Amino acid sequence: MPIISLLAVILIVFIVLGIIFSCVIVVPQAYIYVIERFGAYYKTFEVGIHFRIPFIDRVARKISIKEQVIDFDPQPVITKDNVTMMIDTVVFYQVTDPKLYVYGVEHPILAIENLSVTTLRNIIGDLELDETLTSRDIVNGKMRSILDQATDSWGIKINRVELKNIIPPQEIQDSMEKQMKAERERRELILRAEGEKKSSILRAEGEKESAILKAEGQKQAAIKEAEGRAESILKIQKSLADSIKYMNEANPTEKVLSLKALEALEKVADGKATKIIIPSEIQNLASLTTSLGEIYNSTKEQ
Repeated sequence: MPIISLLAVILIVFIVLGIIFSCVIVVPQAYIYVIERFGAYYKTFEVGIHFRIPFIDRVARKISIKEQVIDFDPQPVITKDNVTMMIDTVVFYQVTDPKLYVYGVEHPILAIENLSVTTLRNIIGDLELDETLTSRDIVNGKMRSILDQATDSWGIKINRVELKNIIPPQEIQDSMEKQMKAERERRELILRAEGEKKSSILRAEGEKESAILKAEGQKQAAIKEAEGRAESILKIQKSLADSIKYMNEANPTEKVLSLKALEALEKVADGKATKIIIPSEIQNLASLTTSLGEIYNSTKEQ
């Protein structure tokens, strides 16, 4: 009997402990628990320790309030110019109202997917192919705005929407590839032409500088030659002036002057001129000959 009583006490203690532990709920970080009482919404438990009534209160849903990502499969869409392409989207969302998230829509993720597909088709239907390929940011912004407004009643906030891939038909891809190849070749030709142009300009500038330097060298040479001639003429003139000066200082006689005149006449006769002008002062040859004889005799006696 005592053993049975002891076992009964132990059993009661375990039952009481089990009931106590079942009354305690610990909500971890970044989670929210939705509690129902008798099958109806009762309360929302946030991070921390909470208590509930066993068998009456139950955890209906454990919801993460972290930002979550949904990667949808590619969907066929038709552009304004009747081109069918495949586009897949990525949606970043966050639960802001756990009660609306649990009771506002049956399958929130499926609802977001269907809504995003419908919205994407409506937006792309107003754009042509080229606009679709170049207007990702515009499409992303429109989709985020529309989805965020529609999911407010579901307790969901759409943070971002991104077009992950835009896949046009194969023939359009081939055409785009040919166009890109032609564009690359055109740019290559332009770059090559610009390079040749710059090379020609540099070559012409080099030839110009060379011609300028050559002309400058010839100019300097001509200047030096002219300076040399001028200096030579100056020296000759100075020599002649000195000779005349010395002659004047020596008080030359008529005989010496006659000899100098004859020497000058000899130099004139040695030139290439075809005419000789004889000064009037030496027309009297007899007197000139007599003077020369006297000069010769004087020189011989010395």
